[in-house]
Amino acid sequence: MKADSALAIRAEPSPNHGERRDGARPELLILHYTGMRSGAEALARLCDPRSEVSSHYVVEEDGAILQLVAESQRAWHAGAGSWQGRGDVNSWSIGVEIVNPGHEHGYRPFPAEQIEAVIRLCRDCVDRHSIPPQNVLAHADVSPDRKKDPGELFPWDQLSEGGVGHWLPPVPMRGGRFLTQGDAGDPVAAWQEMLARYGYGVETTGAFGVSTRDATVAFQRHFRPERIDGVADVATVETLYRLLRAL
Repeated sequence: MKADSALAIRAEPSPNHGERRDGARPELLILHYTGMRSGAEALARLCDPRSEVSSHYVVEEDGAILQLVAESQRAWHAGAGSWQGRGDVNSWSIGVEIVNPGHEHGYRPFPAEQIEAVIRLCRDCVDRHSIPPQNVLAHADVSPDRKKDPGELFPWDQLSEGGVGHWLPPVPMRGGRFLTQGDAGDPVAAWQEMLARYGYGVETTGAFGVSTRDATVAFQRHFRPERIDGVADVATVETLYRLLRAL
């Protein structure tokens, strides 16, 4: 396999891939952490046919970039999820695994050289495939009921400074009215509409249930990590409002 990106130092072909369905092309770039104790362990799993998981790229902690699946193929990285009302996320995305032990094995900050490599790789992918900034996403964004990665320590602000992704400084925390699980009514429906308008898989029911809480948590991990509690407080709501206006 020839690497699609000139930034990849080598190819480590994974058998875990297939054809993109219905003529889909990459429109999303989804960032993950590996969530395993070491990069070697993660790479072995991503290339093991028994695992049935893979990604297009892996970025090691020292910044080395490996390609596992050709970008023309459907890698098995995102699993069940949706964005902008569309399912089968794998068919219309590129997946990048970033080596980090994750929340289960000692989650820690991402090294500077690793983030620099992630920025270069992301910029290369979005330029070649014309992926819009708001479609550079966390795994948790497309699967908020199942996933946390790449987590609250991932520096989305640095990616934005490097020309990748859609991000604005979050609104500072302060008091005021908030919405939480169990609430119902028009304010809840308005919050759900905002989340869905941005892309999260939330139905506008007017009832703040588990799915709305999960989407709120995912949004906070990405855009307002100061407090991740699934509560739509004033700062969370205003941060999303500003992001929507910026679009």
